[in-house]
Amino acid sequence: MIWADQKAEVYVLGDSSRHKKEVLLKPNMAMAITSFLFVPPAFSSTPGIGTLLCQICLLHFSLSLSPSLSPSMAAWDLSVTVEDLGPDTPPVSLSVTSDLHVGGVILKLVEKTQIKRDWSDHALWWEQKQCWLLRTAWSLEKYGIHADARLHFMPQHKPLKLGLPNGITLRLHACYSSPVFQTVMHICRMLNIRHPEELSLLRPIEEKKKKKDKDSTEEIYDLTEVPLSSASRPCLYNGMPAHFADSPQMEAVYKMLSVTQPPPAPEVIAKQYRPASVVDKAHINGRWLDSSRCLMQQGIQENDRLWLRFKYFTFYDIEPKYDVVRLTQLYEQARWAILLEDIDCTEEEMMLFGALQYHISKVSQSEPQMLSSSAAMDDLESALQSLETVLAFFLFSTMLKVETLFICFRPKRLTLKGYKQYWFKFQDTSISYFKSKEESIGEPIQQINLKGCEVAPDVNMAAQKFLIRLLIPAPEGMNEVYLRCENEQQYAQWMAGCRLASKGKSLADNSYQSEIQSIHSFLAMQKTNSSSHGNAPANDESINTHSLVSPRYHKKYKAKQLTPRILDAYQNVAQLSLTDAVMRFIQVWQALPDFGLSYIVVRFKGSRKDEVLGIAPNRLIRIDLGVGDVVKTWRYNNMKQWNVNWDIRQEGQFKFDICNVNIAFSCVTADCKIVHEFIGGYIFMSTRSREKSDVLNEELFHKLTGGHEAL
Repeated sequence: MIWADQKAEVYVLGDSSRHKKEVLLKPNMAMAITSFLFVPPAFSSTPGIGTLLCQICLLHFSLSLSPSLSPSMAAWDLSVTVEDLGPDTPPVSLSVTSDLHVGGVILKLVEKTQIKRDWSDHALWWEQKQCWLLRTAWSLEKYGIHADARLHFMPQHKPLKLGLPNGITLRLHACYSSPVFQTVMHICRMLNIRHPEELSLLRPIEEKKKKKDKDSTEEIYDLTEVPLSSASRPCLYNGMPAHFADSPQMEAVYKMLSVTQPPPAPEVIAKQYRPASVVDKAHINGRWLDSSRCLMQQGIQENDRLWLRFKYFTFYDIEPKYDVVRLTQLYEQARWAILLEDIDCTEEEMMLFGALQYHISKVSQSEPQMLSSSAAMDDLESALQSLETVLAFFLFSTMLKVETLFICFRPKRLTLKGYKQYWFKFQDTSISYFKSKEESIGEPIQQINLKGCEVAPDVNMAAQKFLIRLLIPAPEGMNEVYLRCENEQQYAQWMAGCRLASKGKSLADNSYQSEIQSIHSFLAMQKTNSSSHGNAPANDESINTHSLVSPRYHKKYKAKQLTPRILDAYQNVAQLSLTDAVMRFIQVWQALPDFGLSYIVVRFKGSRKDEVLGIAPNRLIRIDLGVGDVVKTWRYNNMKQWNVNWDIRQEGQFKFDICNVNIAFSCVTADCKIVHEFIGGYIFMSTRSREKSDVLNEELFHKLTGGHEAL
């Protein structure tokens, strides 16, 4: 037999005439052909017998070579790069068949490397298709793998540099083969952060480093030795996860995660990226990773840097006893949003934020770290809370079912008409208004149902302005209504009533009084305390005012001008505990008009210019890019469906139907998957309830956010 271009020449010896037969062969058939190269001597004297035997053999092997009958017998070489052997080591060549399953390939690979170690975390990565071969029972043929496939055998868990909201960078093991959603769950479980569905991973913004900063090395805290646990909650020891209690160094790392950082120096603030416009904010939101795909599929390599941030601004079930790290990181993200002017606030609010930061910094140095309480204490507190709830219900159930107040009313903000006085009646979840108290026994001028509405404060304590901004759901979007109250007491009562009504609760709800008290304490912090200002130090050397306010105020005011204003606001918060001060900071942040808005630049169908789509926890907002005015608002609960054409980037790429009105747009500064994930994620957040708070419905999340890659 002579090989030439995978053809075998078969000679029959001993026949009266010499015959040569030629047949196409596959590599694995070479040895089989040699079995009939020679005719036994007993048959060599019989004329024609050699030719007959040759023809029979050729027929047999032609059938065996037929791909339609037994393709799995085809053997070929498969090259696999083993990461553990080093980057300069050539790929390992394996002889495989198409019906060999992935697990068999891994077994052959391990046997050939002859390295004794734990390979359980290793898997095959298909470079051309950018996918992991995690179904080890699937054959190579089922995956569609051929001889030209470039496979890599590598660990599924690799080191990742993770930047936290408080500026600390951790180096930890993350799963590069699971969807990002699961990877975030594992990271949050390690760091003892509850409700990981609120967070996600973000590609960092490239920082411009100066020449003198090149030599400065960043301190990175190594957690790569911490094992990953499959438990839903980490086992706590002395108030912290057990893996942080192993050594004093690990305890110090956990303290950095759970204790607020001191105010950053002004030069540190100046170095940070600060969005100058809504378009800049929109570009940042284009950096979110896809929650349905793994890190490797999105180009994230070993030791790359990512940010862990709160993505969905619906913070469910915040409990300081269990959420020490979560609350601290949330405060840090809110603080940097204020300092970098990622969210707008008034000058009065900025002084309050500065005062709270100053107070939190002082108290955190003296107060001990808050530890988790025991199960027995939790049961006792739960019983006391239930008793308090029952007593409050009987106390207030006969009161405040109907509230009548004389307030001012204006249908829209941007109008030449001023406020008109009406007699208002609050009943259940609706408000009705009349021309006078005498006419309140008849039909109202209008009745407004507040269930599902948006309630936002518009308060200026210095000017004694108390406004309540209501966004009422309507078929065409949202109607804007403003209520003006005469004084703080009236504002607190009506604001509390509107908030409860928006959630479908009446004034008889037992949380009404606590809501009023919360509003009063919130307003008290914004009061200028001229009477107590004399008791405050005129100048405090420990306060660096430019570390407490955004760069805009660095240029506008000198430190000696900012100090008395911040200290004046500090008098209203000086008695707060550390936890209360952090919670108050987050509450003031949440009360800002632009809180929770994520911006994407889009092009609506039929429009010739780019516009901004604001994505809020419960609605979409169409914003004019030129002047910043709100054009239209759509609520998610009015959205019947939304569709995405994943194959095009045109005007009709993203469509949704609200109250039988079709709206279509394409995304400019981000992939449409990001918008789809924001909407689906917020809808998923609205399905959470206290009964299901400990069970995360991962399948539902992927159905709402995954799009064409949904599980």
